[in-house]
Amino acid sequence: MRLFVSVDLEPLADAVRAAQEPLADVDGLRLTDPEGVHVTLKFLGEVPESRVPAVEDALAAAVEDAAVAPFEARFGGYGVFPSRSYVSVVWIGVREGATELTRLHEACEERTVALGFDPERHDFTPHATIARMDHAGGKERVLRVVEERDPDVGTMRVDEVRLTESTLAPDGPTYDTVAAFSLSV
Repeated sequence: MRLFVSVDLEPLADAVRAAQEPLADVDGLRLTDPEGVHVTLKFLGEVPESRVPAVEDALAAAVEDAAVAPFEARFGGYGVFPSRSYVSVVWIGVREGATELTRLHEACEERTVALGFDPERHDFTPHATIARMDHAGGKERVLRVVEERDPDVGTMRVDEVRLTESTLAPDGPTYDTVAAFSLSV
């Protein structure tokens, strides 16, 4: 099973779709399905089904460790990874709620690394991927949109973290929730 830990933006799918519109026909850019847009707290990769119960226990403990109560998160603005000179991902940022998302990430990171998963190689930047570049044909247009526009994607209540399975397919990944962990203090 290919697994990751996420906060899903399902309530904002229409606003995500609107934020993707200026990028819709950019050469070399592939938009993500707005219904599946999420903030990845921890990518786990391929996990044998036999290990899933231990992962679920670790994530339940991580959510408790983080001691984050349900909160409002506000999303907006554009960014790119890894850099403006080499764009592979276009994302929307987190304007409010980044502190809580970072605390959740750190707790998930600590608990999953203790289970033997690889630590993250990069600093955590809360974001939601809305497109991926397959080639640089439209890079200049992407950078122009990122510089000139500042979409307000909206606010949503975050009250759970999900363990999500990603199934890769030629027309894009599909996501299924394996388990959900409610935030509470």
